[in-house]
Amino acid sequence: MLSQYYTTQKSGSDEITIQKSRFIGTVRRVETEEQAQEFIEEMKKKYHDATHNCSAYMIGEHDQIQKANDDGEPSGTAGVPILEVIKKQHLKDTAIVVTRYFGGIKLGAGGLIRAYSTTASQAIKTTGMVKRQLMQGYAVTIDYTLLGKTENALRNSSYLLESIDYQEKVILHVYTKVSETQTFTQWMTELTNALADIKETEKKYLEIPVTSTKENDD
Repeated sequence: MLSQYYTTQKSGSDEITIQKSRFIGTVRRVETEEQAQEFIEEMKKKYHDATHNCSAYMIGEHDQIQKANDDGEPSGTAGVPILEVIKKQHLKDTAIVVTRYFGGIKLGAGGLIRAYSTTASQAIKTTGMVKRQLMQGYAVTIDYTLLGKTENALRNSSYLLESIDYQEKVILHVYTKVSETQTFTQWMTELTNALADIKETEKKYLEIPVTSTKENDD
């Protein structure tokens, strides 16, 4: 599993007008090629009266699946530019359909490439992106006498305190980056004077909204 990767929010869209042609970009997170194809068919039905419904998607941990479709536009002027936008943003598991309602003015090959690229980029920006960070979960069991100190320290740390169970003892559900597990257990042991029972739970991806995939990953 990747320690982290970028993808889009679940779904979103935006629209722009270029030389009287209406371009609608729709973005969706997909995890399989079947989901991507279902999404494309859904958009084709929704915009069945459009001139074109061009699409591209990239799926897989190592971007194994990459497809682009011009849907009747001149070869290489629509699907590939959309796919290049996905690549440029370093997004995984992402599909985009750009719908065009022709406005009567031909754009030429260069104009089409710019139009489809711009629409795809704007749709991604509007939809929003997330960094999916692989995190290791811990159940930290402590006495109530340690709760105030431990909770305060966690909330002021880089670790994520997801929830607290108040039982016979207190169980703190905490997540940390996979690369920081040893540091976390040492820190928690020192913080509680070795009075905490620290057990690993599940690994899972947690989502962090980002404005750019070029943000610092530290």
